[in-house]
Amino acid sequence: MTAYVIVDIDVHDPAGYEEYKKLAPAAVALYGGKYIARGGKTETLEGDWSPSRLVILEFPNSEQAKKWLNSEEYSAARKMRHATAKSNMVVIEGT
Repeated sequence: MTAYVIVDIDVHDPAGYEEYKKLAPAAVALYGGKYIARGGKTETLEGDWSPSRLVILEFPNSEQAKKWLNSEEYSAARKMRHATAKSNMVVIEGT
């Protein structure tokens, strides 16, 4: 079942985060993932959620998404993301 990883990112080191953006895509693709949305304009329709940078990834299933997140190939990029931004991440299965 297709799974989507949704990441709400608050970047506090823009220059460092630019380097992260160069590292991440190869690992995403290696685990069958693809970017659906990456930092585009958002508009709050209900509630008070106001993400500063929203990223949505699609994976073949939630197991692949978790393998990607914890993979050796994504490890350096993940450390860089943690050093340059605060993130909240969830995975949700599609229908």
